[in-house]
Amino acid sequence: MQTASAARRAWTLYEPIHAIVYFAPESLERYREIGLRGGWMGYFASRSAAMGAVGPEVVIATFHNFAPPMVRRALPDAWQFSTPERVLQARVDVVDSALRRLWGEDASGDDVAYAAGVLLDMAMGLHRDGRPLFAAHAALEVPSAPHIALWHACTLLREHRFDGHVAALTVHDVSGLEAHVVRVAAGDSVDAVTMRRFRGWTDEDWNAAADRLRDRGILDRNDGLTEKGHELLAGVEGVTDRLAAPPWDELDAAARGRILDVLLGLAQRLEAPGGLMYPNPVGVPRPG
Repeated sequence: MQTASAARRAWTLYEPIHAIVYFAPESLERYREIGLRGGWMGYFASRSAAMGAVGPEVVIATFHNFAPPMVRRALPDAWQFSTPERVLQARVDVVDSALRRLWGEDASGDDVAYAAGVLLDMAMGLHRDGRPLFAAHAALEVPSAPHIALWHACTLLREHRFDGHVAALTVHDVSGLEAHVVRVAAGDSVDAVTMRRFRGWTDEDWNAAADRLRDRGILDRNDGLTEKGHELLAGVEGVTDRLAAPPWDELDAAARGRILDVLLGLAQRLEAPGGLMYPNPVGVPRPG
């Protein structure tokens, strides 16, 4: 398995483990208990809390794909109701509850402890330059419980990859909104109406982005990808994979195969009531 494809396969396995924090029903109740108001305030505050009590402009830039008014409805107000420290603890509480519920006794089993150790070693050895979300989360204390430590490691790898993905989009002159339009056109995303609703973009925003992409020859008049559009998408994903590949280069084939097998078994068990759903507007792929 080439390292680029290994990095992509690994992403499909650690991304669901990271993303359980967004889908678990425990999140709404726990964030409400610490003063946050609404699911989106919980999302923006909890994912950005590792950077401190940052304002909306920082989140708009680092998260890259949300409509600015949507972010500004949540921040900085969230920091009037709670603190980054309380939000980070609440986030861990959500993960603790959700993974214990979905993995049962295996949450403290050998596979989870093994995967946590391997992924933490990989993640903590990565460079932080130019990776703001990864760097912020890598500076947090590593949880002691194996299942939470595994989630933390998956979060580090995920945010490292995401930072690289934003860089790849920027190099290819694709905005966050335009990236959504391209994904919908490629047919590997939820529909445009759902995506607009979950990212806060208006019909006018979306149509203007589509017009820009048509002017560049990325979309055809039926909103499908042109040959140039497919080349653009392949280029963005290729750079994203290449930037995420180094930690997988350091594993030999046997070690890489073992960790991927363990992650597959754990990730698949998250597709359950009160767990993950597919397809989803977060873009989490079904593990396989």
